[in-house]
Parts: sequence; C-alpha cells; structure tokens
Amino acid sequence: MTEPEPERVRLDELDGAPHAVVFEHDAPRTIRLTLESDQQLPAHRHPDTDIVCHLVEGELDLALDGESHHLTAGDLLRFSGDHEIAPTAIEDSVAVLVFAPQETD
Repeated sequence: MTEPEPERVRLDELDGAPHAVVFEHDAPRTIRLTLESDQQLPAHRHPDTDIVCHLVEGELDLALDGESHHLTAGDLLRFSGDHEIAPTAIEDSVAVLVFAPQETD
C-alpha cells in the first residue's frame, strides 16, 4: 500500500468562511474557522467525534453544554463532539479544528 504524499497548506490562502476545508482527505477532517468579533455560530454537535481546537488568532468563548471555555491565541482545547458546541468570537478569530472519529472499545 502506497502512503499518501504529505500535504502542506497556508491558512491565509484557504477559501471559505466561516468554514474552510484545510485538507481534501476526509480523515482526520480539518477545517479553518474564521469568525468576526461578536459572531456566534448556532449551537450544534458532532456526534461520535473528538475535536481539537487550536485558536491561532483572536479571542473566543467556546461554550460546551453551556459551560464557557475562554480561549486566547495559542490555546488548544480537546473535547468530545457529543457536547452541544456554541462558539462566539470576542474579537476577530481564526481557529483550526481537527475532527477525529472517537475510538470504540
């Protein structure tokens, strides 16, 4: 089996807002999230998925089941997509989100 070639991208060259697909391959799904100051995404879930959020720029309030997690540039937060997720930008923000299938026992 041939291994896929490494892929390299620049976040500032991706198209799409608030979501831009980083890599064309599905696993792990990776997106760039861009939010303007005070912009909020509706509460939602990503069932059966573990998520890593890396806030690259800005300041973000990430509510998980209503519990606030304050992130500043450089922070990483790992959480289950089974939570109700509601991000709100405190200032213009850019994050990279990696979605991985949860391991089964």
